[in-house]
Amino acid sequence: MDSSTDVFSTRLFDLGGSAVTLGHALLGLAVALLLLFGWLALALTRANRLRAQADAAAAARTAQADARLAEILKAQSEMQGRMGTMAELFGARQAELNQSIGQRLDGMTQRIGTTLTDQTRTTHENLSKLQERLAVIDTAQANIQSLARDVVGLQAILSNKQTRGAFGQSRMETIVQDGLPMGAFSFQPTLSNGMRPDCTIAMPNDAPDLVIDAKFPLEAWNAMRAAETEGSGEQAAQSAQQRFRRDIEVHIRDISEKYLLAGETQDTAFLFVPSESIFAEIHENFEAIVHKAQRARVVIVSPSLLMLSIQVIQALLKDARMREQAHLIQGEVLRLMEDLSRLDDRTRKLQAHFSMAQKDVDLILTSSDKLSKRGAKIEALEFAQIADDAKPAAATRPAQESAPTTQQNPKFEPRSTTLKLRVVDEDE
Repeated sequence: MDSSTDVFSTRLFDLGGSAVTLGHALLGLAVALLLLFGWLALALTRANRLRAQADAAAAARTAQADARLAEILKAQSEMQGRMGTMAELFGARQAELNQSIGQRLDGMTQRIGTTLTDQTRTTHENLSKLQERLAVIDTAQANIQSLARDVVGLQAILSNKQTRGAFGQSRMETIVQDGLPMGAFSFQPTLSNGMRPDCTIAMPNDAPDLVIDAKFPLEAWNAMRAAETEGSGEQAAQSAQQRFRRDIEVHIRDISEKYLLAGETQDTAFLFVPSESIFAEIHENFEAIVHKAQRARVVIVSPSLLMLSIQVIQALLKDARMREQAHLIQGEVLRLMEDLSRLDDRTRKLQAHFSMAQKDVDLILTSSDKLSKRGAKIEALEFAQIADDAKPAAATRPAQESAPTTQQNPKFEPRSTTLKLRVVDEDE
């Protein structure tokens, strides 16, 4: 007994300042085992309860699943019936759809065929028109090639000084010949100093002739244009401009010295420039040359200005001719006035005849109106008398049948007598 007590009191370790013996350890172990057994019992009880709840829930779910399965089977059977109905409907609709698609495909095929036919016809028409246009283009190309050859020929003409002078001379002569009558101008005449200008125009009132020069210096102009287009440099362009300025100044001085003769030619001469673009360039970039030409009494004219000047000269010549023929015109006007007075007298006589004839016609129309009115009145009176006589004749017919009379138509005599009296009253 003491030995066992000693064993249980054997100190094993210290815990928190207290000695832990073997008895204490065994007691704690026993308590732990009891607690473990209690927890296991509670766990088993809870597990059984949970299992029972799970079984009940499973049974409920099974019942619910069976109910749902039955509903699903019922719905499936209904669905199968609906599917059959839908299959029939879809079959009928499919047949209708196939028929409609077939009809539409047939119509579309016909329309596509018609469209392709129209497009083919349109394509053929467009191709024919394209061929015609190509033929026109070929003709235009041939014309362009001909024009290019003409331009090359014109360039060759302008490159030659004498030929270029003839070109300017021909343009000037064409303008003068188109605007003035024969005898009012002369080409290449000889002046008293032996010089031969390109053209002289006779001015009215015995005034001196107007001189036109057509030898415009184009060599320096072409050189200046070439220097500007080819980009030869500023120095080359300035050199070409100086050359052009010098040549045209020399030409203006020659015109002023050779062709401006006192008493023989006008104190102003024309320098004809055969191009509107050159004329505009001179007035825009070489204003000093224009002023110098004006001081030298030389007017630079383009084809349009020369044409305008020719028209003014033509008007002056026409006015001078009219003044020269003024006495003849006055005589013709006097004779015209005499003829006009005779025509007026004859017209007045004819008017008098027409007035008399109009009066006669008015009288005739008055008589005709009176006759028409009288006839209308007579017709109205006759119809009224017949209506008045018809009533007593119908009333006295039996008495007349019973009492015979010696007169054949006594009923018309009072009507005629009344008619005569009324007509006389109307005439009075």
